Amino acid sequence: MKKKPIIGVIGQGGPVDEEILLLAEQSGKLIAQRGAMLVCGGLGGVMEAACRGAKSENGTTIGILPGQNISEANDFVDIPIATGLGEARNSIVVRSAEVIIAIGGRFGTLSEIGFALAFGKKVIGLRTWQGIDGIHYAENVEHAVKLAFEFII
Repeated sequence: MKKKPIIGVIGQGGPVDEEILLLAEQSGKLIAQRGAMLVCGGLGGVMEAACRGAKSENGTTIGILPGQNISEANDFVDIPIATGLGEARNSIVVRSAEVIIAIGGRFGTLSEIGFALAFGKKVIGLRTWQGIDGIHYAENVEHAVKLAFEFII
């Protein structure tokens, strides 16, 4: 049996602009529709919105949590993984994904982008940090998810 691809969605936990949340939810939905699993940091904001979108299409979601308790995961995480590593868990989120979609974001997202690029992972940016060499900037959600699957294959 062929394993499902795993796509990471990264972005800030909150507070988050409604437009960014909508982009994250749509991304999660399209990722699930195309048969991939979604991995994220498992908390709120962009992470929760992406998981909510994936679950709306019966997708599988994985949350790599910063704390020691799986109860910290948002309600849309199927597989919560408590690391107890705080922000250092960002490297695990990135290592667990085949490709990363960065939506919005603050410094935690920037660290994940940095890890991804250092690890040789493809990063697709959607309304995220600008001017970073190596990020493939997408025009919209459909373009971002299309690029993600092209990079996996």
